[in-house]
Amino acid sequence: MFSKLSIVAATVVITLAAAKPWGTPPPPVTPPTSPQCCNSVVSSTSAAASFVAALVGLDLDGLDVPVGLTCSPITVGGNNCGSTTVKCDAPDEQWSGLIAINCIPITA
Repeated sequence: MFSKLSIVAATVVITLAAAKPWGTPPPPVTPPTSPQCCNSVVSSTSAAASFVAALVGLDLDGLDVPVGLTCSPITVGGNNCGSTTVKCDAPDEQWSGLIAINCIPITA
C-alpha cells in the first residue's frame, strides 16, 4: 500500500513540475537599432546579467550576447554618455532601463 502511494505521489509531483511554466522565453535577438548609454556591458551568461534579468522577469537562458546594464536612450539632443555608448535591441519599457539586449559598441 505504501509503495503504491509513493508512486502516485511521485507521479503527481513530476507531472505538476513538467506542466508549470518557468519564466518567459528569452527575448528574440534582433539587430541592434537603439543607441544607448549603459553603465556597463556584460555577457548575458554573467551573474550580473542573470540577477538584473531576474529582477525584471526576463529569461536569458540560451542567449550568449552582450547585454547593457542600467541603460538610457541617447537622444538627438546630444550624447552626454559618461559610460559605455552602445547600440542595442531597444529595451522594452517593462525592463525600466535596467537591461538592454545584444549591445554592440558604437564606433565613430
